Amino acid sequence: MSAAPRPNVYYGGQAVIEGVMIRAPRHMAVAVRHPRGDIVRHAQELRGFATGRARRVPLLRGALVLWETLSLGMRAINYSSRIAVEDADADGAEAPEFPEAVMWGSLAVAMIVAAGLFFVGPVLLANVLESAGIARAGVVVIEAVVRLGLFTGYLALIGLMPDIRRVFQYHGAEHMTIHAWEADRPLTVASVRGLPKEHTRCGTSLLVVVVVVALFAFLAFDLLVDQGVLVRAASRVVLLAPIAGLSYEVLRLGARFESNALVRALFAPNIALQALTTRVPADDQIEVAIAAFETAAAAERA
Repeated sequence: MSAAPRPNVYYGGQAVIEGVMIRAPRHMAVAVRHPRGDIVRHAQELRGFATGRARRVPLLRGALVLWETLSLGMRAINYSSRIAVEDADADGAEAPEFPEAVMWGSLAVAMIVAAGLFFVGPVLLANVLESAGIARAGVVVIEAVVRLGLFTGYLALIGLMPDIRRVFQYHGAEHMTIHAWEADRPLTVASVRGLPKEHTRCGTSLLVVVVVVALFAFLAFDLLVDQGVLVRAASRVVLLAPIAGLSYEVLRLGARFESNALVRALFAPNIALQALTTRVPADDQIEVAIAAFETAAAAERA
């Protein structure tokens, strides 16, 4: 007989270089496969907005979660990269850490490029179509289709790289491990193996919901405030935070009622897209994901 899912407690995470990061309610843990074969673990307590009252405010928490995902993700990748490149014959000293300025500078550049490619770029392309006589509502729909196409194409393209495919395997292992915990199953490789590598609360799903919510938000903005292509392009960036907040609430509702057939049907595209960002993991990768989860859970109990 299957156990009932655990209520009201959410674990999340993401894949890193040769490892997995798990985000518990009050702690974050990373487990990485060292080149010599053993698993290196690290845990830290979360402070500030990550566990503060603002984290529980509807709509606001979505934007905070998005920023937290980027921030914790960069720190986890920084840590995992240092472990993954250590020489197995070294004396145990860790590789030097990337400076904070370099890490945040890289994040800023990545965010600017992403905003330009996935939000401003489709506006400029759609504006060309509008000049050909297509109605504004149709232009916004085309803009959303182009945005989703660029995002999907980007994921498919990077998934061809061997190193990224390994990261996607760890991504699948992270999802499978969380599925096992939520179903109250033992955290062993045999128990985790065979569970879905997709998860409703995945960040990939959040991005898909963002694209859909953005379609309606941008359509309303363009119909009410039509001030030309430059204002529309700027609105795509300015409105991103509130759109992320609303999308996060939609995703939480979907995860809470995922047993409902209608909800599963509505979120089917989210699950389908995860075929691009997850791969079936090997047993040793599941071991790393379990180690990350157990480290985070132990920190919570302590």
